This record gives sequence, structure tokens and C-alpha cells, in this order.
Amino acid sequence: MKKFDIIGIGHPCVDYAIHIESLPGPNQGRRVQEGSWQGGGVVPTGLVSAARCGLKTALVGAMGDDLFGRFCYNDFADHGIDLSQAKIREGQMTDIGVILSEDEHHGRNILYRPGGYDHLKLEEVDLKFLENADYLYIAFMDDMNVALAKYAKEHGMKVLIDASGGHISRYEKVLPYIDYFIASEFVYDETFSDKNYEENLRSVQAMGPECVVFTFGADGARGIDSSGYAEVPGFKVDVKDTVGAGDTFHGAFFYGLKHNYSLYDTIRFACAVSAIKCTCMGGRAGIPTADVTLKFIETGEIDRTELDERVKKYSWGLSNVAGEAHFDNR
Repeated sequence: MKKFDIIGIGHPCVDYAIHIESLPGPNQGRRVQEGSWQGGGVVPTGLVSAARCGLKTALVGAMGDDLFGRFCYNDFADHGIDLSQAKIREGQMTDIGVILSEDEHHGRNILYRPGGYDHLKLEEVDLKFLENADYLYIAFMDDMNVALAKYAKEHGMKVLIDASGGHISRYEKVLPYIDYFIASEFVYDETFSDKNYEENLRSVQAMGPECVVFTFGADGARGIDSSGYAEVPGFKVDVKDTVGAGDTFHGAFFYGLKHNYSLYDTIRFACAVSAIKCTCMGGRAGIPTADVTLKFIETGEIDRTELDERVKKYSWGLSNVAGEAHFDNR
């Protein structure tokens, strides 16, 4: 048995999520209705989602040793994510973002400040460590991620990619090594000009992946694998914030894979986790456990007991999570 279910390659960051009534115009202001400090990053948030569902995960990445880095490190540790291969960059700053969500259009705007820390390099990755997991989880298209996907494929691991934007041609180098290609509606709209979903998904599947899924926000998701084509409607919830919805979906998708769900049920579970997340501020506070999700699928009711506690925790500010982190692997 492998030590981990999933090993993810990613760059952590910290998000300050702000909820307002509507975006201000030039020379205008808005009162912040709610604010929350939460961890961010595509793969990192996906790993938190998987961990919340009970899966064993590890992060291979880097972060600074500043306040924001301590926040990221402790939040991962709190979720039981293995950090033995995370690189702590001494004297360097971690990425941060300000995420604006608003009631008027249920949209989001992101202001991003790169921290300037040295991101992970291929020569820093312990390739043997990757073999401790059933799945490799990636999101970026740089040479390092392509090389790691190739290595994982050659050593019997399954590879899942979060493809969040751009034309499908952007992913051509890595597609031969991908088992699960999960992409956003933005990739679909950039690549295809029609709604022949099944035909278009089959065309992507022909490029290498055994499973292809496109997510369409509130409209759910569509996917195809060897069992056939599936269309899964979205769940209707009171949306507070869509930040991290896609990342959460990807992490929850692994739960269905690990439990041998059908494609339809795997997508349905992931859609449910993502929908529940959207009822809370930020990308992580609203991520439910598997038990809460399964009850929601069955009854339509969300047990908010733990979710409300998590919202409260993240609203307290950076220092309450960052603390005096001890970087065990510095």
C-alpha cells in the first residue's frame, strides 16, 4: 500500500478574501461586509479539499519563511498534509492575493502580489518520493511539471491535471502523460465554438487522457471515460463566494477515484463539495468533509456546525493561524 493517496506539485499563497456589495467605480469606496485570511493556490487548495475528504496527501513545493509562509505551513499541517518535501526559503516572501467577491454579479476580482521567493526547481524534487502515492496532481505547464508527469506515468502512477485556462493546444506537451484531464469552462470556450460536448470531449480524450472532464460552474460538469459520457447538473446553493470552487472540485474528484465511484458519481460528489464551499467566504473555510457532502447529496441539507467554526477561525486574522511555526524541514 502506498503511503499517500495524492502528491501535489504546487505553490502556496495566502488570500485575503473580502466580500462587498458591489465593485466601486473610480474614486469610490465600499464597506467590507466580511473579511477572511485563508490559504490559496491551485494545487494546495485542491490538496486541502482531498484531505478534508479523508485522503492522505503530500505537498511538494516552496514557500517563504515570512508571516505568510508560516500561515501556509501551519494551515497545511492542521489539515494533515505531509510537508516533508516542502522547501522553506529563508528570508524570502510568500505570494499573497486580495480576492474581492461581490453580491451584484456573484463575481470575483483578484489582486495578486508575487512574493519573490524561489519556486521549486526540478533538481530539488526527490523523484523516488513521488512513487509513494497513487496519484500525481499538477496544474502548471512548465518543463518541471511536464517532466514530473512523464516520470509518474512511467512509474505506474496516475496523473491528474487542473487545466484552468487557455486553448487545449497549450497542454499538448503534457497530454500523453495525463490520465485525468479536468479543465474549466474557460478552456472549453477558448478551444471549442459549439456545444457538441460529447464529440468535443472525445476529441480531447483521443489526445491521451483516459478521462476528460470540463466544469461549468453552477451548470455542473460534463465528462467522458471508458464507460461513456456523463452530464452532471450543478447543485443549487446560496452562493457567497466562488473563489477556489474549481480547486476544491479537483481535490474532491480524487475521493471518487479512490472509492471506485462511477464517472457520474465522482463528478457529482466533486460538484457537491464545490457547491458547499461556495456558501462560505474564501477558498478553504467552506470545504466540507465527506460525511457532510454525502448527507447533502442525499438530503439537500448542509450541516454547518463545523463549517461555521472554520469561518470563525479564518476570520480571526493571520497571527492566529501563522503563530510561531517551527519549520521541521528547513
